[in-house]
Amino acid sequence: MTNNKLFTAIFGTSISALLLLQGCGSNNINPNITSNAIKKAEPAKQLDPLAKFDKAKSAKLTDTAKLLAGMEVDSQSPLAKVQEVRGWNSHQNYYKNAWSNLENRQLSKVRKWRDKELQAINAKNPTVFYPFSGPDFLYSFSLFPKAKEMILIGLEPVGSVPDFAQLSANESIAALSKARSSLSEILQFSFFRTNDMKVDLQKQGVLPILYVFMARTNNRILNLQYIGLDQNAKVKQFEKGMVPGVKIAFVPQGESEPRTLYYFSTDLSNSGLIKHPELTQFISQLKEPVTYLKAASYLMHNSSFSDIKKTILATSSHVLQDDSGMPLKSFDNAKWDLEFYGNYTRPIGLFSNRYQSDLRRVYANKNDIQPLDFGIGYKFNVNQSNLMLAKTKQ
Repeated sequence: MTNNKLFTAIFGTSISALLLLQGCGSNNINPNITSNAIKKAEPAKQLDPLAKFDKAKSAKLTDTAKLLAGMEVDSQSPLAKVQEVRGWNSHQNYYKNAWSNLENRQLSKVRKWRDKELQAINAKNPTVFYPFSGPDFLYSFSLFPKAKEMILIGLEPVGSVPDFAQLSANESIAALSKARSSLSEILQFSFFRTNDMKVDLQKQGVLPILYVFMARTNNRILNLQYIGLDQNAKVKQFEKGMVPGVKIAFVPQGESEPRTLYYFSTDLSNSGLIKHPELTQFISQLKEPVTYLKAASYLMHNSSFSDIKKTILATSSHVLQDDSGMPLKSFDNAKWDLEFYGNYTRPIGLFSNRYQSDLRRVYANKNDIQPLDFGIGYKFNVNQSNLMLAKTKQ
């Protein structure tokens, strides 16, 4: 074997080819060929998905949320002065005690149940649709922490959050107290009372509550935009006549992929959807959303809410609900697989006319129904609540 063939056998190229490439000297190497080869060999640089957000704005939004939630901000923050005013300690202690109780009684158990029963859903980073929600980011995020988008809808106005940088000490404490007063029921019962929300949130709106829940679930707020839906169901900057809403970009602690929360303030009855057909179009365009229904006042048991019910059933890949959502008979056995949890006896007295005998038979006759060790919905005591998970058949 010649030297050239031996070299080729060992190194995969011939001596003559190697000499040709080198041009018999490093001074003859084509720099363009070399640099292009290096560029192709280099791995593509990863773009930071958070780089597009204004850091100063994000810091102010997040610090505002923390203060509303009774959480300390860095001493270098422009808003740190709020922590020096009289009344801050009592505000902070209120949340410390209330949240500790809520964590032990509810949230830790909700997360444990979620990790077992909703693992496959969360693995797909779903879009979550939560009608009749009010500002309940708390339970939607606790159940679906991997959701890439959440769409919440309620009657309550969007509202605004206080600018603590512009407020006096007395004004700051008043703003903290106002937000705090709207939270006692959901912290205790797991839901907002609709009539009370009409009073509590009519002036301040849902934003302060959303901020509290986002801060307390360790989310950083990246951006906030006041938005609306145009006639083509496109999300645009809010203009008069649009369905009013807010779009909040956020990211969970320790993560780098931004998420999106939408809240729209509108009427989901048939007459409300006739006035704003773009809302139905927007919902129908969601890609296989997971619909969540809790303490929904049994509205979709009425014919006057039949259109939103039809849209949910036609669009959703999954529905997680308590018995106040859609009637059991709404779920066609040919399309849906159903799993039941907890216990169902009858609704609370206010909704006694919404008793479902067919649902009661399911709970009485099925032997494989898993218990719930937390209360959720109107029957908020342990061993009284129920959940049903509906999944479209493949």
